[in-house]
Amino acid sequence: MKKVTLTNGVEVPILGFGTFQITDPQEAEESVINAIKAGYRHIDTAQSYLNEKAVGKGIKKAGIPREELFITTKIWISNTSYDGVMESFQRSLDRLNLEYIDLLLLHQPYNDTFGAWRAMEKLQEEGKVRAIGVSNFSVAKAVDLAQFNQISPAVNQIEINPYHQQTDTIEQLKIEGIIPEAWAPFAEGKNNLFQNPVLTDIGAKYNKSVAQVIIRWLIEQEVIVLAKTVKPERMAENLDVFDFALTEEDKEAIKTLDKKESQFFSHADPKMIKGLASRVMDV
Repeated sequence: MKKVTLTNGVEVPILGFGTFQITDPQEAEESVINAIKAGYRHIDTAQSYLNEKAVGKGIKKAGIPREELFITTKIWISNTSYDGVMESFQRSLDRLNLEYIDLLLLHQPYNDTFGAWRAMEKLQEEGKVRAIGVSNFSVAKAVDLAQFNQISPAVNQIEINPYHQQTDTIEQLKIEGIIPEAWAPFAEGKNNLFQNPVLTDIGAKYNKSVAQVIIRWLIEQEVIVLAKTVKPERMAENLDVFDFALTEEDKEAIKTLDKKESQFFSHADPKMIKGLASRVMDV
């Protein structure tokens, strides 16, 4: 598995298994077991996914040495404060049944992000977290956090897919030493992504699926990819992307698909911010 090196030297498998929307405990546990069995060593969860306990059980039952795995979780908005991070992180650690987390992210750029960040810095200094980062932050907000604290975000997990390519954002994050990580790389199949003729034609050239083409496209940009599926055959397929390379012609064709807007919602939309802020969760 190809790895990306963060600014503090921590290595991250470039292809991770995402667990968003896998809320049934049995399904979440089995999915993590199957993902690890297929070859994934990078597992991504979050407090707000409400599946940390099941993910932890899956990790335990998979029987892989802890040091071979890279585990990410995220702090939810209602816990985004100094005390909120300190208290909720321990609950996450207990649910996951782990002694440390490889990557801890602020899930959204709202509430007391500065207080929360200083708590995360402390957790990293104490060895309870190997690296810290953010999710859904603008470049400007991530840089603001970096400039007025001791540790710069190592990662920014954002929406990146063929319909929302974020080319400038990816470039700007890399300039700042922040590794981009893609959530919803398949845009959850919106706008018939899996039937898109540009992507299906490229896939046909290499005898690859649309999902494999998208994962390869992101990997070639040095973007960490989180691919989610509950089907073992798809897990294996999504990992099988290291035996081909896209041509410049392929990449130019994919560029034409960019709608330059989120396929879900804008993090700058006041209504969306209010909606997320009202989603107080006991996590």
